[in-house]
Amino acid sequence: MEFLDLPPMLGAAGTVRLPGSKSISNRVLLLAALSEGETDIRDLLSSDDVDRMLDALRALGVAWQRDGDSLNYRVVGVGGPFPVKSAELFLGNAGTAFRPLTAALALSGGEYRMSGVPRMHERPIGDLVDALRQLGADITCTGNEGFPPLHLKPATIRSGGVVSVRGDVSSQFLTALLMALPLTGVETTIEVVGELISKPYIAITLELMSRFGVRVEREGWARFVVPGGASYRSPGTVYVEGDASSASYFLAAGAIGGGPVRVEGVGRDSIQGDVRFAEALRQLGARISMGDNWIEAAAPEEGRLRAFDLDLNHIPDAAMTLAVAALFADGPCTLRNIASWRVKETDRLAAMATELRKIGAEVDEGADTLRVSAPAKLVPAAIDTYDDHRMAMCFSLVSLGGCRVRINDPKCVNKTFPGYFASFAGVARPVPVVAIDGPSASGKGTVAERVAAALGWNYLDSGSLYRLVALAATRAGVKLDDEAALGSLAAGLPARFAGGRVWLDDDDVTDAIRTEASSAGASQVAVLPAVRNALFDRQRDYRSGPGLVAEGRDMGSVIFPDAALKIFLTASVEARADRRYKQLMEKGLPANIENLLQDLRQRDARDAARAVAPLQKLPDAVLLDTSDRSVDEAVAFVLDLVRGRGLAAG
Repeated sequence: MEFLDLPPMLGAAGTVRLPGSKSISNRVLLLAALSEGETDIRDLLSSDDVDRMLDALRALGVAWQRDGDSLNYRVVGVGGPFPVKSAELFLGNAGTAFRPLTAALALSGGEYRMSGVPRMHERPIGDLVDALRQLGADITCTGNEGFPPLHLKPATIRSGGVVSVRGDVSSQFLTALLMALPLTGVETTIEVVGELISKPYIAITLELMSRFGVRVEREGWARFVVPGGASYRSPGTVYVEGDASSASYFLAAGAIGGGPVRVEGVGRDSIQGDVRFAEALRQLGARISMGDNWIEAAAPEEGRLRAFDLDLNHIPDAAMTLAVAALFADGPCTLRNIASWRVKETDRLAAMATELRKIGAEVDEGADTLRVSAPAKLVPAAIDTYDDHRMAMCFSLVSLGGCRVRINDPKCVNKTFPGYFASFAGVARPVPVVAIDGPSASGKGTVAERVAAALGWNYLDSGSLYRLVALAATRAGVKLDDEAALGSLAAGLPARFAGGRVWLDDDDVTDAIRTEASSAGASQVAVLPAVRNALFDRQRDYRSGPGLVAEGRDMGSVIFPDAALKIFLTASVEARADRRYKQLMEKGLPANIENLLQDLRQRDARDAARAVAPLQKLPDAVLLDTSDRSVDEAVAFVLDLVRGRGLAAG
C-alpha cells in the first residue's frame, strides 16, 4: 500500500504479544554462527532486518534451517571465522546486521564487499572502520570515506593490545568490536573515547556474549577487556525476548487511550534497556504494572499526561514514542540527549520535528534536543515516514487524539514489526460510524438524524454540503467557477447539523440552502474536482467521539468504508413518490404523483449507472426496506442493530 488511513480512535485497551527483539535476534544469529555447535533459536523476529542477516550468514557458509512456519531456527555454528572467504553482501538498511558483520568479516581473512540501500550509505561507519584499521584490517570505503559501501581485503590482524573507538555516535560500533574480537584468540582491550551512548544496548551485547561462553570485563562504560583464548560455544537453546522498543507504542497507547494495554513477551526481568520506557511513562503519570514477562499501562487516574523534561540517552529508540506522547501532555515537553537519532534510518530529529508540525504542534529542534508543545486541537495530516519503521509506528498514536491520520508507506514497518498495524487495530477502538445510504426520498435523512439524536452522536447530512459551499461562496463573493477558491472554502467549511437544523458558523441556513439559487449553485460547484476532493476530507472530519451517523450517497462505499454498521435504506418507488407528494402538499406546493414517479425512476437509473460508486446495496450493508414501516419503526430497527453490535450502550 502507498498509504494507510487510520480513523479517529476513542481509546485503546487489550493485550498484544510482541514480536522478537530485533537487537537480540541479529546478535544471537551472529553469535550462533561464530560458535561451536548447533543453536536452537526460539521466537526469532520475522522482519526485513533479520532476513538480511540470515541471507548474509548463508552466503558466508553458515548453515541454518527454519522449523516449518514457526519462528524457531537451528543454526550450525562454524566455530570461528567465516569459512567463505569471498562474498558480496547486500544488507538493506539493517544497521544491526551491517555493523557487527563488518567487524566479524574484517577479522575473517577474506575479501568481501558490503552495501545497502542509499540511506545505509549515508549512515556513518567511519569510527568502526578506524577501530578495525587499528587492528590491521584492510577496509576501503568505496564511496565516501567513513560511510558504506565497504570493500574488505585479507590482512594481517595485530594480536592483542588496546583499540579505541568513539562511543558518542552509535553504540553499534562498540557492539560490533565486542562481538568480533574473540575471533582473534588473544586478550584485547577496547577503550571508549567520549561518552558512551545507548549503554543498555551494550548491556544486551555483554549478556548475550556471556550466554555463548565469552565473559567481558569492564571498567564502568569506558574500558572493556575481551579475554584471550575465549571462543563462542553454543548454549543449546536461546529464547528471543519480545521487542521492548516495539512495546513502547502499545504502552503509550494505554497511557493515552485509557487502557489498560498489556504487552506480553517482555517484563521486569528483560535484558533490554528499553523496558525503562515504562518508568518514563510512570513519571508522566501513567499507571504502570509489571510482571516477569509482561508490562501493562493505563492512563492517569485524572487529567492528561504530565509535561516532562527528560534525558533519554538510555532509551533512544523508545524515546521517539515519547515525542508523540508529548501531544497528550498538559504542557510543553523536552526530550534531551538524543543526538543519536540523526544517524538512524533517517535523521529522526529533523523528521520528527517536520511531521509533528504537520499535525499542529509547535516544535523547537536543537542539536540533540526536541521541545514539543501540543496544539489546542490536532490537525489531520499525511505523515511521511522516510522509510523508517519507527516513524510509522509512532505516528499511529496520533489517531488516539480523535484525529484521523494518514501513514505514508506503511510497509516500512516490515523492518521490525510486519504485523504492527494489525496489532494496533487489535487494541485501538475506532470512533464508530453508522453509514446510511439509499435512493432519493427513501427517508434516510430523517431516520439518520433521529438515530443520531437518540444515541447522542454526531450527525452528517452529506447531501447539504454542496449547497452549503455554494451559499458560503455567494456570501463571500467567490465566483462559482473559481475552482481553487471554492476548494479552499470547502476544505474548511464551518458547517454543522444539530436539532434538525443546518448551521453555517452561527447562522441557521436550513431554509437558505433549499432555495432555487442554492440548488443551482450546488449543481455548479459539485462538478469541480477541487471541491469534491476537499469535501471528501471534510466529511471524514465529522467523525468524532462518541460516534457519527452519516447519511447520503457513498457514505459506506467511499467516505467511510470501515463503518461499523452500514444501512441501505430503501422503499418502493411508489411509497417514495407518495411521501414526497404528501410533503409538498403540506407545504402548499403544487405536486403531481405521476411526475414524481417518473422523476424518481429516472434519478434511480442515473444513480445506479454512475461510473464511480454507483448506488447499490453493499455486500456488508443491512437492507432496510421502509415501504411498510413508519419512521419510528425504522429508527428502532437501526438502534437495535447499533446496540446489538456493542457500538453504544443500550
